[in-house]
Amino acid sequence: METTDKSQSESATVLEGPDEEATAPDEAGGGAAPEEERPAPARPRRRVPLDGFLAAPFPWYALDEAYTGPRRLHHIGQDADGTVQHGSLGHGDEPVVRADLGDADGPRERFAVVVTVGDSPVRRTADGTGVLEATSEASAAWLAGQGLLAVTWPAQMDHTLRDDWLEQQTETAWALADDLQGPAWSTLMLPVDGVSTPFHYRESEFGWVLAGSTPGGVHLGAYGRGLSAYGLGFAVVKDVAAYADQG
Repeated sequence: METTDKSQSESATVLEGPDEEATAPDEAGGGAAPEEERPAPARPRRRVPLDGFLAAPFPWYALDEAYTGPRRLHHIGQDADGTVQHGSLGHGDEPVVRADLGDADGPRERFAVVVTVGDSPVRRTADGTGVLEATSEASAAWLAGQGLLAVTWPAQMDHTLRDDWLEQQTETAWALADDLQGPAWSTLMLPVDGVSTPFHYRESEFGWVLAGSTPGGVHLGAYGRGLSAYGLGFAVVKDVAAYADQG
């Protein structure tokens, strides 16, 4: 995948409010040579507006009813024209950036975040100067990988070193999302609306990331820490407003 200048890429999508911007990366499509835009890492907030979730032109997915813990709205991603392109729903503890992950005696957060990416075809950028590729499982993998990085701070690493580490890991996450058939990923079969579905899966000392697609065409990503991915299942959300009530 060829990438555009980051300052340009961050101008197309609003994430969790007017000051945070992101756009999902896409797979190759036909037509003119497409540009790709990287979403900025999602920063968790205790309160996320419901409006964007209600306006989405695609169904939202979350953990299925086998998960009985807390649920919440996590973040929303929109194009410059306000069209919702992706978003996520949180489960379990609210993930926060913390520097004590290496402390075996410290508290261990338990969470899973499910990312839903709308199925978008090859399309023009909002300013009409370029072409964006179609969304794909790679889009979901990138957003999930960035989401996990955004709430990870390796133990005993100061602010400057974390910035360097985050930049390096961001490039790695981008490369991994572009190579879902590569050796870094394994296949994990998980139910989606009761149907066993293949997902690309990887894990590290900081958590796990997975990505796949639903029979209905939307793309799913997920990331978590403290909760095993192996026992999870996904289902379409019947009432996303209920997540605002729990957040």
